[in-house]
Amino acid sequence: MVALMYKQLTYFMSYTRIALTPITHIGWGAAGHLVTEIKQFNANKILFVADPVLKQIGIIDKLVQPIADANYQYDIYTDIIPEPLLETGQQLVDFARNGNYSLIVGIGGGSALDLAKLAAVFLHNEGPLKDYLNLSGSKTISKKGIPKILMPTTSGTGAEVTNISVLALEHTKDVISHDYLIADVAIVDPQLTVSVPPKITAATSADALTHAIEAYISVNANPYSDGLALQSIKLLSGSLREAVSNGDDKQARINMAYGSYLAGLSFFNAGVGAIHALAYPLGGQFHIPHGDSNAVLIPYVMSYIRPACFNKMANIYSAMGGDTAGISPEEASVKCIFSLVELLKDIGIPATLAGFNVPLSALEQLTTDGVKQKRLLARCPMPLTEKDISNIYQTAFSGELVP
Repeated sequence: MVALMYKQLTYFMSYTRIALTPITHIGWGAAGHLVTEIKQFNANKILFVADPVLKQIGIIDKLVQPIADANYQYDIYTDIIPEPLLETGQQLVDFARNGNYSLIVGIGGGSALDLAKLAAVFLHNEGPLKDYLNLSGSKTISKKGIPKILMPTTSGTGAEVTNISVLALEHTKDVISHDYLIADVAIVDPQLTVSVPPKITAATSADALTHAIEAYISVNANPYSDGLALQSIKLLSGSLREAVSNGDDKQARINMAYGSYLAGLSFFNAGVGAIHALAYPLGGQFHIPHGDSNAVLIPYVMSYIRPACFNKMANIYSAMGGDTAGISPEEASVKCIFSLVELLKDIGIPATLAGFNVPLSALEQLTTDGVKQKRLLARCPMPLTEKDISNIYQTAFSGELVP
């Protein structure tokens, strides 16, 4: 049955652009390649951009010690926050512009990596970051900047292989996007994720799962991105519960790292859609972590657009370990929704917007801001009107999920 479902998939694009990805070291102990990769750039002075908590618990000092032993000049910048504001990014860029750096190394979650990208690129591109924003900016990046090495310490964002940096605005989020933001080298070491607490593991991993799901159902999906997305869904859904409940489980952490990496590659090539579009205002207005913003919306968006992607949702259900024998794609798509609900519940994600203290009165502004995310909404297999978006937020608030 699964094989038959795959035969029903149709790709309408006239051609496919396969995005280049950085040289990558991935696997347990991959962080040991950092010094070797730094040497190839002949860097005179290095700026490490890192999550402050990694400095506090000693991970940064351990990673930087071999660089110090090799007599490199370096600074460590940790003045960053989760879900970074536009102002946070601008402060880092201003700092980097005054430092005469020749290499940037970003270490941490998606926020640290996104900021590291900006620091590297905007050393050689003039003007404030706001002029380059997707929704409101008027400028385009024209210069590559300096080399950058990115090392994720969560299994979630895929920022190490994508060409975007996400920044929070007053009511929503926006991105700066250009291929010059792609890392020169990515180092993905699941050993660095062992210290991540269960709640953050759940949120970041749900983010990765969202990337894979949305890439798979995207109108820009192609055979290349589909293969990456389905393998990612298989790895993530099969190990997420164990990674959250037992963070020391080595195999679970390895599977999550590979799953997140593949999800990043898949959405870099096919894009994400309505879940992210509606999650951005949640993060902007209520500072809900990006992974949680995505996770709480997954069942509601997928349930709403299900008629436009029965076959693909059936394949998602199969990748999650569901049995599709003897049932139609439509029936399998319903089972897919409830499997996602069960998975998110098991890892502790609140089931409704109310569970994140989002008031009913906020839904109108959320809808207004969600509609503006046209770049993301354009990839959804079902065109969504303002009324549709309002309906999704309403069901996500009430919890009335009816596939």
